[in-house]
Amino acid sequence: MIPGPLLDRMEVITLAGYTTDEKMHIARDYLVKIVSGKCGIKPEQVDFSDTALLSLIENYCREAGVRNLQKQIEKIFRKIALKLVRQRAPAKTDLESSAEGSIEQSTEVAEKFMINESNLADYVGKPVFRGEKIYEQTPVGVVMGLAWTSMGGSTLYIETTFVEEGEGKGGLHITGHLGSVMKESAEIAHTVARRIMFDKDPNNLFFANSKLHLHVPEGATPKDGPSAGCTMITSLLSLAMKKPVRKDLAMTGEVTLTGRILPIGGLKEKTMAARRSQVKEIIFPEANRIDFEHLEESFKEGLDVHFVDEYEQIFELAFGYEQ
Repeated sequence: MIPGPLLDRMEVITLAGYTTDEKMHIARDYLVKIVSGKCGIKPEQVDFSDTALLSLIENYCREAGVRNLQKQIEKIFRKIALKLVRQRAPAKTDLESSAEGSIEQSTEVAEKFMINESNLADYVGKPVFRGEKIYEQTPVGVVMGLAWTSMGGSTLYIETTFVEEGEGKGGLHITGHLGSVMKESAEIAHTVARRIMFDKDPNNLFFANSKLHLHVPEGATPKDGPSAGCTMITSLLSLAMKKPVRKDLAMTGEVTLTGRILPIGGLKEKTMAARRSQVKEIIFPEANRIDFEHLEESFKEGLDVHFVDEYEQIFELAFGYEQ
């Protein structure tokens, strides 16, 4: 931890993490070759498929760097080295006597090892991260947001459901191990959603007479920060209008009490998470437009990105379609 007075006198340089493509090249062109040499295994004896490396990166090693990726590759090569030793001396019980010079000799007779997506779990265990897209079409009251943590970007579903109805029973219960900032965002979202619903349909008393439960399921941890504000508002309005949001839509952005959309951090990582979940449309704050324009073209390909500065624009994008 750097003391505040010292940090004020330093220039802080923020470096973005590696992309999936960059990690693929680093793994294939550097890490695999270095690790195989350390284990005494000839490079031509182990063949990593592209799908295996991609699965290793996306399902086990989502960190910004490649340190954990190297550890997982080392784990794979250690298991292969052990198999080679056992092929060389299957009958010996003294590991010390069998291991000496065994890897170099065994590589001449051992079969080639193919690491692909089907047998990857045999070497590194079950995936650490599951697939992020839970719904093909998000149901009423559920909206996909985008989060940014120390583990990189991820999708984050906001779910709202109806609990009970009664005159004057309007209220909001919040769960999901949320931090204080995110809890404040939920309270702001509830207030803004009530105002928007009243402006659009004064006769709709859903929020005034309904007790609601807002939950953020497993995903980004710790769950904190203000950028889920627009997602929470959209989830609440979806439930009030009994209308799901547009298919394959994700969003992120802090919202003020007046409905202004404020900029967010981690745009690059959030874009990566959206692509990983096969999201087609993304809503970003207008203030982050320049950040998106600076991304590589490969990031933008196939994405329909909307930049907004008022929540009213999000409302039209999320609900302005024919059912």
